[in-house]
Amino acid sequence: MQTIHWAGAGLSAIPGLRRLIKRGHNVKVYNRSVDKAQRAISDLSGDTQVIKFDMDTIAANLNPGDIVVSMLPGDFHVPLAQMCLQQKAHFVSSSYISEPMQALHAQAQDLGLCMVNEVGLDPGIDHSMAHALVDDYRSSTAFDKKLTHSFTSYCGGLSEVVNDFCYKFSWSPAGVLRALKSTSVSILDGKDYTVTQPWNAVDEFPLEMPWGSETFEVYPNRDSRPFIGQYQMDDDWNIKQFVRGTLRSKGWKKAWQPIFQQIEQGMDESQLVALSDQLWNKHSLQEGEADRVVLAVTLKAEQEGQAVWHKSFLLDAIGDENGSAMAKLVSIPVSLAVEAVINNELEAGVSAAPSKPELVQRWLETANSVTDNFVVIDHLQTTA
Repeated sequence: MQTIHWAGAGLSAIPGLRRLIKRGHNVKVYNRSVDKAQRAISDLSGDTQVIKFDMDTIAANLNPGDIVVSMLPGDFHVPLAQMCLQQKAHFVSSSYISEPMQALHAQAQDLGLCMVNEVGLDPGIDHSMAHALVDDYRSSTAFDKKLTHSFTSYCGGLSEVVNDFCYKFSWSPAGVLRALKSTSVSILDGKDYTVTQPWNAVDEFPLEMPWGSETFEVYPNRDSRPFIGQYQMDDDWNIKQFVRGTLRSKGWKKAWQPIFQQIEQGMDESQLVALSDQLWNKHSLQEGEADRVVLAVTLKAEQEGQAVWHKSFLLDAIGDENGSAMAKLVSIPVSLAVEAVINNELEAGVSAAPSKPELVQRWLETANSVTDNFVVIDHLQTTA
């Protein structure tokens, strides 16, 4: 039996880790705090070991055909993936594919190894929603590349109860702060739209959901353009808008003005880490508080300003006693990717969330299992 080497047992990792153990897989868990990891799975029986995290220890335990899962900070992903290539093992993470990770593609292909990334929530479930929408549209009678197309994908981790800060952190704020320092590129009015300061590109985002209407704030993040090809919206599609972005509670832009001002004044990594620690101490989710995840992915095709095809996926999840909404929606799909590798359902090489219809459906069913508030809406009809 292949062994799963699961590195990192933080809050975002536990539901997926527990799922694999419950399903009878052989799992070795690596964590800096052995006691913490043991407590997270102490009620489960199975072929499981908890080992203090160390790169050399993973390498010593790794056999050909095994699978390494990185639920660690991004800096660890490429070194772990390189270790997998040396040991002829597979690799899975929920993070975006970096250039150094993509550079491993040819070697992984030659060795017949899967280097799977972008299989969490965002990126991950959002990819599955996009693939499903594009496949649905392509098979419809309305499909025509010459129509005017708009695609939006907004995801946000929120708190169930909105506070004055309009946010609660379920893990280190450092990632959020780094993202705010990053330039984004999307498509608006058919042209590249570059944003260097996300807070200057915040728009209100009214969302009509079957369980209630609500207005959020959204802004673009990262470079959306490579995902046009990933979603098979070919270069000759007439694309008016294409944006993947972040969703926040209404009032977030105003509440975070002091943070934006600090970033504008210049912030090195040590200052960012110090601010991250400060924010974590003041605005982290506390015992008994629930988080919330909202994900909305929409594809619309128009002719002369009139929609002829328009559908959305909506997900609205609240954390519970089985884990935070974010943890479940990130780590359980990761566990699906591990099983897809075991079942030889994925192609060798560096890849993102799969586009095969049966695997897309599996990811979407998983998202649906985490929340009752999960729907597909046809905006041209009244049914949802």
